[in-house]
Parts: sequence; C-alpha cells; structure tokens
Amino acid sequence: MNFYTAQEITDILIKEGADINLRTVRYYTQLELIPTLELHGNKRVYTDEHLHYFRAVLTLSKTGETLASIKKTLSTLSIEEIKGIAEQFSFLDSQRIVQQQLHMVNEDIYITINKHLSADVRQKVIDSVTNVLKGSNHDN
Repeated sequence: MNFYTAQEITDILIKEGADINLRTVRYYTQLELIPTLELHGNKRVYTDEHLHYFRAVLTLSKTGETLASIKKTLSTLSIEEIKGIAEQFSFLDSQRIVQQQLHMVNEDIYITINKHLSADVRQKVIDSVTNVLKGSNHDN
C-alpha cells in the first residue's frame, strides 16, 4: 500500500491533467468526499484508495455534478465501482473531448469515436456496435 501526503496527491493529480490545487485536496478531505485518512505511525496519510476517490470526484464534477451529489453518490458505491469512475478521468481531458465525437447507440450505451476518422469508418463502428447489441455477429 502506498502512502501520500496532501501535496503528493495534488502533484499526482496535476500530472494526470487535473485542474486542482492543495487547498482543493484539503477541502475535499474536509467535506468527507473521500474516506477518512489512514493512520501510518503518528501521521494521517492518503492511500491509493483515496487517490481513486479523488479521481472519481474530479470525473463526476466534470459532468456537472455538485459536490453534495458526488458525496451522496460515492457513499453508495463499492470501491470497484469508484475505481471504474476514476479510470474515466483521463477520458475527460479537454483536449481529448475536442477530438472525440459522442454517439448514443441506445439509452444505455454511448460510444466515443475520434472525429478525425472518416465518416465511413465512424459509421462502420456504430453499425458494428449496434449489430453486436442486437446479437448479430456480422463481419462487415
């Protein structure tokens, strides 16, 4: 298990593209958006689990969720579900968003496709995903 200071958490998240500072890390901790800090020796420290929570908070906040809503949502999720949200953090980078196009396949499934692909290739991807969802197994 890795242990981190608030500054180290901040530095890691900044390297990953987060727009965050030390004050915000401490604020999120104070609001209990993340679990209680671990005691390591006589110091309170962050762990890898806390890092997942921070990424999840940042991901959800980029979708427009309020901090109160995020706190409520995260409190109902397992650590595996939180890791799943946290893994999406890098996909919400503004430069990536500019390069992607979102397409709704159905009410449960959205796919993102690089908008620099030709329209023909994008349509083939959409058709393939749609066929898989219908249970078809076409090799177009």
